[in-house]
Amino acid sequence: MRVKVLSRNPDDYVRETKLDLQRVPRNYDPALHPFEVPREYTRALNATKLERVFAKPFLSSLDGHRDGVNCMAKHPKSLSTVLSGACDGEVKIWNLTRRQCIRTIQAHEGFVRGMCARFCGTSFFTVGDDKTVKQWKMESPEYGEEEEPIHTILGKTVYTGIDHHWKEAVFATCGHQVDIWDEQRTTPMCSLTWGFDSISSVKFNPIETYLLGSCASDRNIVLYDMRKSTPLKKVILNMRTNTLCWNPMEAFVFTAANEDYNLYTFDMRFLESPVMVHMDHVSAVLDVDYSPTGKEFVSASFDKSVRIFPVDKGHSREVYHTKRMQHVITVKWTSDNKYILCGSDEMNIRLWKANASEKLGVLAPREKAAMNYNQKLKEKFQYHPQIRRIAQHRHLPKSIFCQIKEQRIMREARRRKELNRRKHSKPGSMPFVSERKKHIVAVVK
Repeated sequence: MRVKVLSRNPDDYVRETKLDLQRVPRNYDPALHPFEVPREYTRALNATKLERVFAKPFLSSLDGHRDGVNCMAKHPKSLSTVLSGACDGEVKIWNLTRRQCIRTIQAHEGFVRGMCARFCGTSFFTVGDDKTVKQWKMESPEYGEEEEPIHTILGKTVYTGIDHHWKEAVFATCGHQVDIWDEQRTTPMCSLTWGFDSISSVKFNPIETYLLGSCASDRNIVLYDMRKSTPLKKVILNMRTNTLCWNPMEAFVFTAANEDYNLYTFDMRFLESPVMVHMDHVSAVLDVDYSPTGKEFVSASFDKSVRIFPVDKGHSREVYHTKRMQHVITVKWTSDNKYILCGSDEMNIRLWKANASEKLGVLAPREKAAMNYNQKLKEKFQYHPQIRRIAQHRHLPKSIFCQIKEQRIMREARRRKELNRRKHSKPGSMPFVSERKKHIVAVVK
């Protein structure tokens, strides 16, 4: 057995005479420092505090609509162009760099239910309460020309949504059923139906472009393959799904916005349980849109707030709200991953920063290096209680704050009731059901 003995040689630290300099042991490695971790912790704490100080996400409001904004669409080629449709049948095209409306069209009688741009960006489609599908030029008409659609298709029922194929001259509409249309024809190429309820939303997959997903009011999420004339499979949830959005980076993943205040991220190959349940909203989630990186998505809710969720986390990293903003009906994440647009009941489109504390404009090299260094420090100390508390704190409107508290009490009561039932039941008669499987009723193939 070897024993290590501490040896302190006085020659290493004692001065020979009073006039000698005090000997200090020193490590000459510049990367190491006796107070390296405390120093970095202080820097991380200051960086986290400054991030909250500079978190001013609201940029501007695009006003001009005379009724609530019901739907929006992004231009596939131009970052600065956005289209919006209102509840009075009016469509506006906006220039985001100038923050101005550059064109207004009276497209429909009644609501504009849905709109989408063609993949090449030369035209866009709208559907409305007047049972029509209209195709419009993206460019303004010449001087003296009248504002008229290129094509108009008269349908038999009201269309509630529309989406264009990402590569071909094909688009899909939904209403009583899902119809696949060729742009050159006035009758659908094929009609897909599974059940007899109204369908609220239809979306093409951006990667596997022949796949579609739709949400019906009988609580179904149905997946279709355009190459077949029959649906693939459907999943039935406890409550109705309002819309869904496909992940632009992972072909099989989509996120559904539900009436039960949650969002569900599914892998379409395994619909038995969602990959993740995102819980933070306190009212029905009305719209969802992915960031171009596929790592995050933004959701719009009836509770008058917009939230940003990481795909792999159950809670939001950011919540946006203003005093004047009412029920948020539609939301879009711009294609450069920098901004978020949301349209709400009180006729405004609001422009937000995707990263609340990000500095806009050109950054000097030293600024960029300092930001990267601070970001790494925040990641290193993110689980420290003090830093975590500051980073996670968000000011919420009183209505949302009170509802969150109320829902927490209800959740606790349900959990307590379940524990008491299990305690007084026969062992094994009440199986544990995970949070992910609670909300799924059935999967039909």
